[in-house]
Amino acid sequence: MLKKITLLSVLPFYAFAAGNGSGEYDIIPRAVNFVLFAAILYYFIATPLKNFYNGRIAKIASRMNEIQEKLIASKNHKLEMMKKLDLAKQEAINAVALAKKEAEIITDKIEAETKMEIKALEKTYEEHKEYEIRRMEKEVVQAVLEEIFEDQSLQLQQKEILNIMMKKVS
Repeated sequence: MLKKITLLSVLPFYAFAAGNGSGEYDIIPRAVNFVLFAAILYYFIATPLKNFYNGRIAKIASRMNEIQEKLIASKNHKLEMMKKLDLAKQEAINAVALAKKEAEIITDKIEAETKMEIKALEKTYEEHKEYEIRRMEKEVVQAVLEEIFEDQSLQLQQKEILNIMMKKVS
């Protein structure tokens, strides 16, 4: 492989260095001219090429640095967001626990108020029941007394009426 590369690189020198058939070869002046041309070309182009190459390396390095900075910033941002997420989860858990406690307190309060209302209603019912019983007793007593006083066949004496009333009262 090395032989092929050497042959291909040397072959153009032989092709262009040959004279017009007179047997003179001007390969040395042409080689010197080529070396001078390459040196002059290198002298004028080397600095701009080096600057271009170094500038390109600097651009690539700065881009890499920017990318690294963005990567670090995004990782830091991700960590902050994860912390905020954990904090939000903890706050949500606390809020749910607080809501459950508040619900229990409200339930207990409503239950106590309901029991008090039921007791008040039962007391009112009992009072109303007693009132109605007394009213009915009065009506019955009044009706019986009116019947006794209106009926002529049942003439009772005052002593008997007092005894009946005493029995009713006791």
